[in-house]
Amino acid sequence: MATDNDPEAEVFEITDFTTASEWERFMAKVEEVISDWKLTGGSVPVKPLEKGEYTNGSWGEKSQDINFADFKFHITHYFLKQTCEDGDGKDKLEEDALPVAMQDLLCMNNDFPPRAHCLVRWYGLREFLVITPGTNCEAIISESKCNLLLSSISIALGNSGCKVPMFVQTQQKWRRMYVGECQGLGVRTDFEIVQVRKVPSQYNHLSGLLDIFKSKIGCALFPLPPITIAIRFTYILQDWQQYSWPQQPPDFDTLFGGEVGGVEFGKLPFGACEEPISELHLATTWHHLTEGIVVDNDVYSDLDPLQAPHWSVRVRTAENPQCLFGDFLTEFFKLCCRKESTEEFLGRQDEEEGKENSDISSALSRLTEPAATVPMSKLSVSSMMHSARKHIRRHRRTEESPLNTDLLNSVLLYLFPDATVEKSSGHMKADATPPSPQQEKQADSNLFIQLKSAPSDSLTYRLALCVCLANYNYGGLRAVAHLWQEFVLELRYRWENNCLISGLAGGAPDLHCCLLHQKLQMLNCCIERKRARDEGRKVLEGSKEKDKWSAREVSHGKSWDSWSDSEEEFFECLSDQGESDCSHIDGEKDGSKRKAEGRLHAFNNMTLLHSTEALYVPVTQEPAPMTEDLLEEQSEVLAKLGTSAEGTHLRARMQSACLLSDMESFKAANPGCVLEDFVRWYSPRDYVEEEVIDEKGNLTVQGELSPRMRIPGNMWEEAWQTARVTPARRQRRLFDDTTEAEKVLHYLAMLKPADVARHLLPCMLHAAILKLKEEESAEDVPSVQKMIHQTTCQASKLLQSPSHDYNKLEDCINQLMTMETIITRARSLKAKFAVAEDDKAVDTEEMDKFVRSLLEEPEVVVNGGGKGAAGSIIHRLFINAQRAALLAPADEDLDLEKKPAGGRAKVPDFPPPAGREVLLRCVVPRPAPYSKALPQRLFCVLMKDEFRLAGAFSSDISFF
Repeated sequence: MATDNDPEAEVFEITDFTTASEWERFMAKVEEVISDWKLTGGSVPVKPLEKGEYTNGSWGEKSQDINFADFKFHITHYFLKQTCEDGDGKDKLEEDALPVAMQDLLCMNNDFPPRAHCLVRWYGLREFLVITPGTNCEAIISESKCNLLLSSISIALGNSGCKVPMFVQTQQKWRRMYVGECQGLGVRTDFEIVQVRKVPSQYNHLSGLLDIFKSKIGCALFPLPPITIAIRFTYILQDWQQYSWPQQPPDFDTLFGGEVGGVEFGKLPFGACEEPISELHLATTWHHLTEGIVVDNDVYSDLDPLQAPHWSVRVRTAENPQCLFGDFLTEFFKLCCRKESTEEFLGRQDEEEGKENSDISSALSRLTEPAATVPMSKLSVSSMMHSARKHIRRHRRTEESPLNTDLLNSVLLYLFPDATVEKSSGHMKADATPPSPQQEKQADSNLFIQLKSAPSDSLTYRLALCVCLANYNYGGLRAVAHLWQEFVLELRYRWENNCLISGLAGGAPDLHCCLLHQKLQMLNCCIERKRARDEGRKVLEGSKEKDKWSAREVSHGKSWDSWSDSEEEFFECLSDQGESDCSHIDGEKDGSKRKAEGRLHAFNNMTLLHSTEALYVPVTQEPAPMTEDLLEEQSEVLAKLGTSAEGTHLRARMQSACLLSDMESFKAANPGCVLEDFVRWYSPRDYVEEEVIDEKGNLTVQGELSPRMRIPGNMWEEAWQTARVTPARRQRRLFDDTTEAEKVLHYLAMLKPADVARHLLPCMLHAAILKLKEEESAEDVPSVQKMIHQTTCQASKLLQSPSHDYNKLEDCINQLMTMETIITRARSLKAKFAVAEDDKAVDTEEMDKFVRSLLEEPEVVVNGGGKGAAGSIIHRLFINAQRAALLAPADEDLDLEKKPAGGRAKVPDFPPPAGREVLLRCVVPRPAPYSKALPQRLFCVLMKDEFRLAGAFSSDISFF
């Protein structure tokens, strides 16, 4: 055992008191944040608060994370954005001036702000700090932890000299429990709060709340300084049963009836299927009262809402009410994501019917032919049942079509209004449907160009509306597949019978429109070319020469129709005629004996260079119209040829088809011409003329080809050498309308219903925006006008791109649905606050302004209170709701002014208030009578399931 004198046996325990603890680190971090945000020292003088500034002003917010050991906190700075007062603020500061937060406790300009942080409503603060637990951290429930945090912020405020109040959130977040502190020079304000479920009976009125306030401030002065009182009662109206249904009831007798909001084809439904306004909150307020003016105890109360000097109203809207317009758009957008094909719904009816018809056509030959042996497998019961089942299914499918015959005929008649005229004539005019008055009022006629859709009076636009309506009301995807199949069949009928498609602008496809509209325009171009060719053929049939060629047609066994679809098809004559003429022309090398053909008119009084004949403009073929997908395909093919010499040459040859055709027409119209003559007409810039003096001394004009035209082996020279002498009417067509029409029809027939919906989505958004503009113009909602403009710009950017971003397009549709909801809310409020036509005492414009304010502002003041125009309507709304709730008889002629004196109506005009708020304020010395007089405040909330007291009690810490 070691002795006491042994130095090795001594143990030294050294405690380093300079090491910071977790608590000290936490306080230091709070002080650091306060310093970084420049909240230390004296307050800079700011402008006094104006009335309504808490609601209409702009609030700022800054946040930062801090840790107490391993526990995470958020510290947030809330402040009202204000400008400093003009002049030298430092001279105005007094040494003993109270902090701004203490001055705000007494300000009466912003009592009961409708939209603000709860601490702003309870204490009237314009700036404060809040420390809250982290997102995934548990709440501060234990009393010791709460006291530790309060001690921390008290020390941090004292060390930093910060005069901004700081709060700590305790208990569960849903309880909104905040305790805090504000320090000034020799003064301190403690912010305390109490929250329980039920209101104690002794504190269920103003008298009991005054007793609490007086006992808390503990002032020994007599008489007690006056207590300023502000009271607000809130009444809630939820019953709208006395008002008409938002939508017209369905009419089952009409073709389009049976659906809520059912409309005819070509019009989108609009409006809510349920009440979009769920509640109306009426706040009756008494400002600047004193204790002796008003009586409110458990026996009697002077607080009659009709006598309240200040009324304000707010509305609570229903969350996501069902609206027809939004439902139509949503279902149409869902259709874009489906993958089923038309055949999966409607089957291969055409193939089965074709086989059946072929069997019937060969029935006679089968009767005369010897009977063939039938395999036993074909005679089995299962095979016969399978055939019978297929036959039954086919006929049942026809009978049970998604769209019945009457409905389908109505849709097709709407799409093709010229269908009432006999189509077999083949001379039908494609007159567009006259625009409706609604469309004539549209200010932005180029909206379809922005959205890359189609004109609002076009077939494509009408088709989009029909597809949307069929999808929503008449069978969904199956109805769309059926409608599309019938639409394509109608197009094929028109192509085969030379009937122009109505509702499409003439000419080449408009690349500003959607691809489907371009395809329909391309088909119309094919029909126009085919009709022009047929008319030319009829002219030739009337000539004498046609008889000889007709005989040749019969001898060769070919008809006009067989040649019209051949590979060697010519513009206006038979293939035999074209070949014979070409061989005859090729034999005439000099061209002097050849007769000119296909002349249009003389060209600027010019003559041929090697002849005295005038230079004529030839009749040429029109260039082939193209859609954007064909242009893109052609560009890809040309790009794949590369940059080599061979690829460049081949690319030039492919692009010179139109040039070659024009050269052949020019040769036919101008016998004896040369390349220079063609260039003078076709590309004047490439023929350079200059004045020279000839041998005789005369000034003459001589010309030559440009340098690029004189390059050996250039494309123009090669094309001129290759070009035959052939007028346009005997040339092979640059645009083969038969092939292109079949391509278009095949493209359309192979589209799935989802593909059709994707093609029509721009038109659907176009129709939706036009519908919103129409409805908004009737209701005049400024916020919707701005939203329409923003959504149009956003949709324009998305739809102009080659590949659509459907997630962002879905956001656009959601914005359109939001606009519909806002408009239906405005319509609902206008119906509730409607003024009778014979009531001339009410200003209609003022009432409309009041309704618009209800939609755009959080709370609207009712001018005149309960005696004003809007107040009288609100009073009537509550009376009707009370009678409906208590099953009292309705009496529309009740005179509200003629109630028994001193008595009460059998049915109260208003229900019990859903919430009562009482604000008590005074300035008293605390804690001792000789202390400095400081502001005291108590905010009381009394509701059915909540009783809350939020108090701010100031104390003099210098003289206590």
